[in-house]
Amino acid sequence: MNGFGWPLARFILLRLLYSAIVLLGVIIVVFLLIQVVPGDPVRIALGTRYTPQAYDALRHASGLDQPAFTQLVHYIGNVFTGDLGVSFRDNEPVTTTLLQRLPATIALALSAIVVALVISIPLGTWAAMREGRMADNSIRVLSQFGISVPDFWMGILLIAVFSTALGWLPSAGYRPLSAGPVPWLEHIVLPAITVGAVTGAIMTRYVRTAVLEAANAPFVVTAQSKGLSRRRILVAHIGRNALVPVLTISGIQLAALLGGVIVVEVVFAWPGLGKLVYDSVAARDYPMLQGAILLIAAIFLIVNLVVDVLYAIIDPRIRLS
Repeated sequence: MNGFGWPLARFILLRLLYSAIVLLGVIIVVFLLIQVVPGDPVRIALGTRYTPQAYDALRHASGLDQPAFTQLVHYIGNVFTGDLGVSFRDNEPVTTTLLQRLPATIALALSAIVVALVISIPLGTWAAMREGRMADNSIRVLSQFGISVPDFWMGILLIAVFSTALGWLPSAGYRPLSAGPVPWLEHIVLPAITVGAVTGAIMTRYVRTAVLEAANAPFVVTAQSKGLSRRRILVAHIGRNALVPVLTISGIQLAALLGGVIVVEVVFAWPGLGKLVYDSVAARDYPMLQGAILLIAAIFLIVNLVVDVLYAIIDPRIRLS
């Protein structure tokens, strides 16, 4: 492997090593945080089912009767083999529950980021190309309004209009794509618009800034002096150079959405990771909470890795050696 191939492969390997180190740190931090939480998690988890025998059995099954360092070593080993423990609440393997919830989160995150891109790219570009004019000022005010509106309020408003008043769409629930495209689309429209509109308002400002920086670069002035058309300059020069920061913010927002939008998922009874975290906190289900946090951290690392690689491929100025 030579030329561009080896530097890119080396870059990916270094990023993978970095991600593994960060994930190990997250595992240790999550483990220690659970250890210092006030109260006895086993006693809390049992609730009214508490008996000395049940307490000892659950404590032994969870490995909590061992020294803390031994627990940590076993926990790290189990995590890297895919064993995240057993839920205190429903006695189901944490890994199984997480894998069941993940498709709903992925569906909502991808749908929302598509909505956000459809909103932010045209509006941000339009505002940048008309800097200081009425269109620019109007879009900036609109995006600020979108950022300021709480997503749960927007979700409740959409439910009130399209579910309660008009009866066009269901107010809650989730249908997998395997159940048919129409039921899937009916259930995902409102949550995706709720999350995507707020995310799109945030991204519009970044798109505007990225396009402005590219439009004011010397190479654009050179392209204009050569008599290139406005459309060609926008697509081939401004758009290409604005793509990198837009890709970066899109990756950050996608990673955040894949981590679960807790309030929106609760409003729409969406069975994703965000609602799972909420339910786990309410039930003091620490193994499930640990597993969900680790999965969210892994998702962040994977998305950031993909964005870094795309960044290196798109931008020729990146030095991979």
